[in-house]
Amino acid sequence: MESQEFNVSEYIKQMSLLLDLQLRDEYRDGVVANFERIKAIAQVVNSFPIPEEIEVAPVFEP
Repeated sequence: MESQEFNVSEYIKQMSLLLDLQLRDEYRDGVVANFERIKAIAQVVNSFPIPEEIEVAPVFEP
């Protein structure tokens, strides 16, 4: 399977159309920048290896 780069700007454009969200041009750059930060954080979390023997907790208790 070929890996495709996630295009944040295109994602925001498509989601704003799908959700009928009127995103002003002056805010678009800030929204893209925040989604780029979210993407970077998600990549760190998703790259963390989890051993197969780890079981999912049925209830979260802090």
